[in-house]
Parts: sequence; structure tokens; C-alpha cells
Amino acid sequence: MHSFQSSAPPRRAAGFTLVEIMVVVVIIGLLAVLALPAFSKSRQSSQNNRFISDLRVFAQAFENFSLVNGAWPPNAGSGTIPAGMAGEIRHANWTVANSVGGIWNWDLNNSGVVAGIATTNVTAADLQMTMIDRRIDDGDLATGLFRKVGARFIYILEE
Repeated sequence: MHSFQSSAPPRRAAGFTLVEIMVVVVIIGLLAVLALPAFSKSRQSSQNNRFISDLRVFAQAFENFSLVNGAWPPNAGSGTIPAGMAGEIRHANWTVANSVGGIWNWDLNNSGVVAGIATTNVTAADLQMTMIDRRIDDGDLATGLFRKVGARFIYILEE
């Protein structure tokens, strides 16, 4: 019996080797590690912008109320729209968690201030709140118009 042997190299099975797959996984992992900080920073910046925007809108609404009525609205609990402010404040933004995880609160003669807009139960770190303070005030949560008092952050309208 005569056998024929081919001089051509043996054919490799179609597909990827384990080493090739591992290289791709490592590359994807490195790209993810590089992208996560940028995504996190972008997300935090968006949260800060939203918080500052809402705070400015609310401050304007309370100041307008004070000008029209000659006094600040009465104190109200967290997430509760103060009496007389229902037309001035959008219900959806005041009564639900804000962009830093807290609940809005109107403070009248509370926490050592005459009138201020507070946020309670904030889930954001103090570092993030300090970044917000840098954009709207003096960058120091112990001084200025935006302060941390106990567990709340207050934007002071009248001291």
C-alpha cells in the first residue's frame, strides 16, 4: 500500500487562540480603566450644574416672594413646599431627591440663619459639595453664603 503525505503545513482550525482572546480582554480592561474616571468626572460635573441651577431658581423664587409679600414664607419641612410658594416652585424639583441625593428644605429662623435654602440627607461627599461651593461662593463650607451646618448644606438668603 502506498501512502501519500502532503508537504503542505497542517491547516489550523478556524477561530481565536486563548492567548489572542486574553490580549483582547486586557486591552478592553485598560480602556475601561482609562474611561471610568472621565465618566465619573463628567457625571459629577452634571450633578453639580443641576444642583446649582436648581438652587439659583429656588433662591430667585423665594426672593420674589419676599419682595411681593414683605416677608419670607413660613418654615416648612424637608421636601415640603412652603405655604404660598406652590406657584413659584416646580413641585417635581422640590419634593424629590436633588442631584446630590438630598432633599430640599426651606429654613426660616433655623440653623442660625434668618432665611435659607437647605438640602438635607445629602449622599454626595463633602469634597463634591466643596466644589459646588467654589462655583457659587467662597469654596469654604464653614464660611460664606453656602455652608455646611451639621448634616445640612444651606444657601443663606438672609443672615
